[in-house]
Amino acid sequence: MGLNDDIALSYTEDVAAYFDRKTAAILERYGPGPRVHYHTGLLDAEPPPGLPADVLRGWLVAAQERMLFHAAEAWNASSRLTGDLLDVGCGLGGGAIFWAQEYGARVTAVTCVRSHAEFVARFAAQAGVDAQINVLVSDAPELPGENRFDAAVAIDSSGYLPRPKWFRRVASLLRPGGHLFVIDCFLAMPEYEAPFNRHWRTRIGTIAEYLAAAQEAGLWMNSIEDLSHRTAHFWTATLALIEAETKNIDLRPPEAARREASLRAHALVRHGLQNEGLRYAMMSFAKPSSIL
Repeated sequence: MGLNDDIALSYTEDVAAYFDRKTAAILERYGPGPRVHYHTGLLDAEPPPGLPADVLRGWLVAAQERMLFHAAEAWNASSRLTGDLLDVGCGLGGGAIFWAQEYGARVTAVTCVRSHAEFVARFAAQAGVDAQINVLVSDAPELPGENRFDAAVAIDSSGYLPRPKWFRRVASLLRPGGHLFVIDCFLAMPEYEAPFNRHWRTRIGTIAEYLAAAQEAGLWMNSIEDLSHRTAHFWTATLALIEAETKNIDLRPPEAARREASLRAHALVRHGLQNEGLRYAMMSFAKPSSIL
């Protein structure tokens, strides 16, 4: 193992520890399940002021589901996401369960967080799709095999992956004619990069970087849809929720510091999406069905 491998392993372990620590908060905010998502949602209107925390949580969960149904329609899921599907960075399994329940997919759900695998299996059983979902604990770029999947999906997870290496691995894992679908936040202005990465322990990339990595891996771009204007108010709602959750609570200094850091980070994303410093987009790529 070389120096670069050691660095990559250390980063993966840091990301896994970060999400392991966040598990309880994710369940409280986006649970109880069985479809628990941890990604941005579509919210076309600003929530009215003064909504209680439980109502705001309902808004957020509905927005996350709306994102998946929108993606399913845009990606023609009824024909492209019904076979063997790889869910990259599956979180607590909300997306894997969605594709299994709504489209009958046989999903390999990959997470680098060992404790999350147990939640995915438990939620899949609750949803009645445990026979369709196989959970693997693995670093996504290291997943072995060739021509294993009809499609791969990465929703708010690709920012944690080394794009060129990961695109090459996905290209190998896809069967000829298979598709890769990505939803994520992308960098448009450099001043957003450091604070975004620092708060979410990620490595945000530009759309151009993704397109170059896909091309180098031999994947063709099919489509790209900018959803920035439809996701900015998701962050308005998360800001309102943070305020509602801590209203009339006397926070200790460490808790108050974490609250302020979260408020700054969520406000940064909303500002970036509203002012073209960040972009939130869906992209789809295809593996050629044959060598020309």
